[in-house]
Formats: sequence, structure tokens, C-alpha cells
Amino acid sequence: MASVGAVDWVLLDQAAGTAVQVGDLVSADAGGMPTYRVVAVEDGQAWLRDGQHDFVWVLPLSVFRWKTGAAA
Repeated sequence: MASVGAVDWVLLDQAAGTAVQVGDLVSADAGGMPTYRVVAVEDGQAWLRDGQHDFVWVLPLSVFRWKTGAAA
């Protein structure tokens, strides 16, 4: 997982179009675990790295509920 200290998480509002951008740290859970760094975004999907694996995950943006509020 990406190593982070205290992080200000922002609830994503998919209906309002809260953008996930390259470089964001995102999570599906409010506790921030697991966390992924966004390396690309296209067609409603995010390409992600988690810091432990050599491969890139590809997941729909809709699975993420949280992102960092500031650069991590």
C-alpha cells in the first residue's frame, strides 16, 4: 500500500462529478485502506499503483469513495 501519514480525506460525490486526477491517492473505505495512487484516468476507469506490487490495477472510478484533500 502507499505509505502515508495523517491524510485529509475528501468524500467523492460521483453525481457532482468530483474529479479523480492523476497523482491523487484514492480509497474505497473511509479508513483509507487500501490506498492507491492514480497513474492514469480514462473512460471512467483509473490505472492505479499500490506500492507493494509491480503491476498496475485498473478499476472503475465508481468503486472509490474517498480521495486525498491535498497533495500527499
